[in-house]
Amino acid sequence: MTENQGLKHLVQCHCILPQYRNMKDPVFHKFVVFSEIDKDDHVDEKNVQCNNCGVIHRVYDICKSEIVHSKEEMKTLVNIKDIKLMLPPRLADILESYDVDLPTWEKASFVIRNKVWGEQIFLNRDDADNIETAKVLKIIDRDDYVVDLITGQKFIGEFEND
Repeated sequence: MTENQGLKHLVQCHCILPQYRNMKDPVFHKFVVFSEIDKDDHVDEKNVQCNNCGVIHRVYDICKSEIVHSKEEMKTLVNIKDIKLMLPPRLADILESYDVDLPTWEKASFVIRNKVWGEQIFLNRDDADNIETAKVLKIIDRDDYVVDLITGQKFIGEFEND
C-alpha cells in the first residue's frame, strides 16, 4: 500500500472555447489533468498540454498551473501510447474500448504502480432527470478487474431543513 495519492482535477488555460468568444466576460477553458501527491501533500510537478489550444502548462499544485512560454511543443509529454505500454494488456484493452481520456489512463497507471487495489475509475457517465448512471472500472489487483454500473440521485443546490 502507498501513502501517495492520485487526483483528477481541473486547470485553467488562457484560451476560450468558440461558443464563449462573443460573451462580455468570456469563460476561459478548463481541462482535466491527473496529479500525484506525495505523503507530504506535495504535488509532483509536470507539464501537460491543453486539449483545446495545445499550449503547454506546468501543473504545480491542485487546480493550479502556469503556461510554459518558452515551449509550444514538447516531445517528453506523457501520452496514452506511453502508458498503454506499461499496463497489463487486458486493462489497456478495457480503457481503450471506452475511449477514455489521458488523465483516466494516468489514474489507472497510478493504481497499478502503487497497488491501490479496489480503486474505482469512471469510464463514462450519463444523467437524465436528476439520475446519474456511470460505468466504473474497479481494479481488484494487477490482473483482476470488474466493470460495474452504478446509479444514484443527482442533487443540485442546497437541502432544505425539514
